[in-house]
Amino acid sequence: MSFEQPTHFAFDESSEAEIGKILAKYPEAKKASGVIPLLYVVQRQMGRSTGSAWVPKVAMDVIAARLGMAPIRVYEVATFYFMFNMKPIGRHHLQLCGTTPCMLRGSDDVMRACHDAAHVQVGQTSADGLFTLTEVECLGACVNAPVLQVDDDYFEDLDYDRTVALIEALKRGERPTPGSSIGRQTSAPEGGPLTLIDVPGVVVAGGE
Repeated sequence: MSFEQPTHFAFDESSEAEIGKILAKYPEAKKASGVIPLLYVVQRQMGRSTGSAWVPKVAMDVIAARLGMAPIRVYEVATFYFMFNMKPIGRHHLQLCGTTPCMLRGSDDVMRACHDAAHVQVGQTSADGLFTLTEVECLGACVNAPVLQVDDDYFEDLDYDRTVALIEALKRGERPTPGSSIGRQTSAPEGGPLTLIDVPGVVVAGGE
């Protein structure tokens, strides 16, 4: 996908308020430690202002100036971590875990649902600009596999039909509740907790 880098970037009022809170956590001599939080601030601002959450080069230069560090140091951090997008993406970033636990629990069906419902292939953005699809490494929700990260939210216990329903809701401008799509309580077994439910004085949500 070809794209043009913007020539100007300035933090908006919301971002400035967030930056004030971030930098207050660091001594002046160590404020470069705020580079990762500020990259997130840029990415979220780009998402708000353009509909595409990514980090332009000029914004990295602005971060470098704010933190008193060489621009190359900001570039190194931004390109090292997978969570920062170095080019424009769709309005919704679909990030599918394809590692072993998710694969064994049906991530291939979730991938097929993304192809069929979002009309997008891995590494691409859909023609309508709504979705970018990325296959990622472990998202840390192995117990509730398969898992699909949508922007900053995690949707777990998915199958083909539930993934299609999720994508169709996003198309309508809705934001489904993240978490288990089958109502699982955190990482408890399907059907509810099996331990501590009959121990006197211990209250387990969902237990009897």
